[in-house]
Amino acid sequence: MALTESTMMDLGQSAPDFSLPVANPEVDDRGDAQRSLADYDEADALVVVFMCNHCPYVQHIEGALIDVAQEYQDRGVQFVGICSNDPERYPDDSFDNMAERAREKGYPFPYLQDETQEVATAYKAACTPDIYVFDDDRALAYRGRFDDTRPDGDEAHGDDLRQALDELLADGAVTMEQAPSMGCNIKWKPNSTPAHAAQ
Repeated sequence: MALTESTMMDLGQSAPDFSLPVANPEVDDRGDAQRSLADYDEADALVVVFMCNHCPYVQHIEGALIDVAQEYQDRGVQFVGICSNDPERYPDDSFDNMAERAREKGYPFPYLQDETQEVATAYKAACTPDIYVFDDDRALAYRGRFDDTRPDGDEAHGDDLRQALDELLADGAVTMEQAPSMGCNIKWKPNSTPAHAAQ
């Protein structure tokens, strides 16, 4: 496991577009097998989480992430999970296993597969979890960690993400100090590591 920090994409950038297959289409009533950025135009904020099944850092925050998503989706915030890992070399993160994980854990948000890794590249995602919060104009307002806990320490609580969302919903901006996320590196396909993730 290679421990990696998020790249901390520049604030204010527009959310890169995506249109990806959804592993758990039953999570909402959209009725199709794809989800795109435009599907969430009505949301007051959009949280994009690059995640995967097998990473212990994702597993550590998973329960708390579900709780935060359930709480804030009731306040007009949409959450989207995206798995960009190479499913050939990491079969735990295959589309079928994504679907199984989402249903087993009861993900309240769509879990999308970025099989080409083009979306992760566009977002300059580097690790799992890697979290991005976009405002109602889809400008980047927060990026970084879920909270300050680690798998071998305290239970995850999501206080960093909660504070960012509270500030954004109340004031239209995030003023808190933002710290990078930390976790497993995204599992890029052989000879396909993008420049932002190259060591």
